[in-house]
Amino acid sequence: MPAMPPKLVPQRLDTAPLREFTARFASAEEVATWDARVTANPNGGNLLQSEAFAEVKQHYGWKPLHLVYETADYTSYNLVLEKSFPVLGKLWYMIKGPGVASVEDIPGIAKANADFVKRARLGVFAIKIEPDVVLSDDARRVIAGAGLVKTHNLQPNDSTALLDISPEENQLLRNLHSRGRNAVRRAIREGVEVHNVEPTEENFRAMYGLMSTTVEAKSQVRVRDFGYYQRFWTNFLKRGQGRLLFVYENGVPSVGAFVINYGRKGTYKDGGSLQQRGQYGDSHLVQWTAINQLKELGCTEYDFCGTPPSDKLKDTSNPFHGLGLFKTSFSKTVTDFVGCYDQVLSPLKYKAWTAAGERVARQLYTRRTGQQFY
Repeated sequence: MPAMPPKLVPQRLDTAPLREFTARFASAEEVATWDARVTANPNGGNLLQSEAFAEVKQHYGWKPLHLVYETADYTSYNLVLEKSFPVLGKLWYMIKGPGVASVEDIPGIAKANADFVKRARLGVFAIKIEPDVVLSDDARRVIAGAGLVKTHNLQPNDSTALLDISPEENQLLRNLHSRGRNAVRRAIREGVEVHNVEPTEENFRAMYGLMSTTVEAKSQVRVRDFGYYQRFWTNFLKRGQGRLLFVYENGVPSVGAFVINYGRKGTYKDGGSLQQRGQYGDSHLVQWTAINQLKELGCTEYDFCGTPPSDKLKDTSNPFHGLGLFKTSFSKTVTDFVGCYDQVLSPLKYKAWTAAGERVARQLYTRRTGQQFY
């Protein structure tokens, strides 16, 4: 009797065969070396997958889980945030993950999720994912083909300005948008000084005040409470993954920025400034200083962390319009990512979640704690 032909894995004509993945929880040893593993992911990892961020979220209603995907070519380490709900079961939020080599790996990840949840009887009714995959028609098609459902985006940098900071300093300055380059040069010429400051409560409160004023004035977005940011900044600083920079005017902080180095990626996570200032280009020089400091730490990319989508940059009604103008004065383009998708594991429970469960859960949590749900 002739041998049975090997089982074929469905594939697109213009790509390699789809990878098959298995999923499991990380070992204690893997969790102990978590950041090194995440930053070795094919996409370089993301700060919201970090040990520091996991510790923050466990104080705000989430249970951090450490999920590992394995395939023949690579292993991917991913933070999952879990919440449990009566009747429905568990919701997983794979914040800024999974870390994959390409969008073509999402179907294999989705299958591994379904197999793992069923095999281990984990009681998960849906998984939110938001991979760092650049938006395109092809990416949409691949993700939809995996059965995932597009839902509202949760992170501010699902559209963002990215800057390649690998060139040497003079070339990097020439690569900036002319608006940003001219502002940096003028600030340097006029003697503006940028200071790295200590992680004291006084400096944190000054930073929070600058940030609250700017974000609420320019984007109408409500910031989280001071305690959240204090814990967040402290966690990254004590791991050597963050730094706080100020410019002073008349003896008080006038511009502030909190930036993060995580693997090869630098991120302008939080920032703010006084609305009335006399030093031209001060906020641009803060960014330029941060970029060069993170270059020295090995970062090759800088994320300005949030702009309007690329097709809405000129829309003055967009809540991020003002912030987008500043950030695109460095990088000439905006990168749109695919955003958030839901993998539905229990259709009936997911239907109840989308019909009313999510809205009620968010309202109850915010009413009880005063905090944002996600």
